[in-house]
Amino acid sequence: MTFDLAAIRAQFPILARKVHGKSLSYLDNAASAQKPQAVLNALSGQAARAYANVHRGVHTLANETTEAYEQARAKVARFIQAPNPDNIVFAKGATHAINIVANGVADQLKPGDEIVLTVMEHHSNIVPWHFLRERHGAVLRFVDIDADGGIDLAAFAQAFSSRTKLAAFTHMSNVLGVKTPAAELVKIAHDHGALALVDGCQAVVHGRVDMQALGCDFYAFSGHKLYGPTGIGVLYGKPEALERLRPFEGGGEMIETVSLDTVTYNTPPHRFEAGTPAILEAVALGAAIDWLGGLDRTAAHTHEAALAARLTEKLQTLNSVRLYGEAAGKGAIVAFNLEGAHPHDVAQIADRFGVAIRAGHHCCQPLMKRLGVTATARASFALYNTMEEVDALVEALIKARAMLT
Repeated sequence: MTFDLAAIRAQFPILARKVHGKSLSYLDNAASAQKPQAVLNALSGQAARAYANVHRGVHTLANETTEAYEQARAKVARFIQAPNPDNIVFAKGATHAINIVANGVADQLKPGDEIVLTVMEHHSNIVPWHFLRERHGAVLRFVDIDADGGIDLAAFAQAFSSRTKLAAFTHMSNVLGVKTPAAELVKIAHDHGALALVDGCQAVVHGRVDMQALGCDFYAFSGHKLYGPTGIGVLYGKPEALERLRPFEGGGEMIETVSLDTVTYNTPPHRFEAGTPAILEAVALGAAIDWLGGLDRTAAHTHEAALAARLTEKLQTLNSVRLYGEAAGKGAIVAFNLEGAHPHDVAQIADRFGVAIRAGHHCCQPLMKRLGVTATARASFALYNTMEEVDALVEALIKARAMLT
């Protein structure tokens, strides 16, 4: 396996385009990463070569498509070191995956039962639990973070009580890039008899994850941040945890028998994949995993860390810049603000110079409140980004500062 940056970039057609006459510097990867040609080929190639519905037909195309779909499930299982492909539920995205769990445990909660979260969760890992608060009387307990974005294990443990049924937390913040001590948090949850769900959307991109070592009951991530397509995501679940979930979407495939009087459900993972799934997208996610498997991921992660470190170092030399989330060992995401300038204005000016960054609350309004801001700018790196793109962003920010402050 190798890590040849120029060769990698050549596999992403979109990186060759111009924006406002400037070379594109795409630094919004935490929102959605670009797709290599291998993934684009998988999307079109499967449709052109062998396409039919899955798990339903006995003809050749149906069998070939089902095999490709289930091969993708097996690839995901190996990628996250899950014990068995049956641990893998294909969802529409991480948001859908978390909603599967939230809806699945809803009827097991009594008014006053508690769910532990952190203040830096993405809305997709907050709003589904608010549904349970509104509709089933659940109580949400939020754990604070320290100034650098870290979570104190003792403070996390103190949030639990005999009424705690589940803890849900990020593996890596999509705003701060801070990595949580997820295995330790899972253990705390289990020590208190609670289920543990981990949002892995950023962590699966910027490091290796191991479900057996992590020990969580559920793990959710999306395909489009992992160089795969939109419309596909993953819910990992332990067998016993998936068995506890009541399905909330009904239709074909998720059943064993249907009569006028009763219905019996299929076994996981099919129990949670009602109707025709995202077949082509699942196959393309498998292609993304194959593509990543051909790279030296350790070298890629080292490269990403170097990009973030270079940007952080350069921003620290600008007196008008405030950085957020500077915990050690963080991932390749840098959140910042220019004093006296709204992040949206900063991002729009950067765009004039071909640099794409994010601006806003990043679907993390509780975290913004904790940081004392309404929004931040955010640069997030992928393995195809370059040091020259970091410098292009810094030059754009210097120009933005001159224009706005």
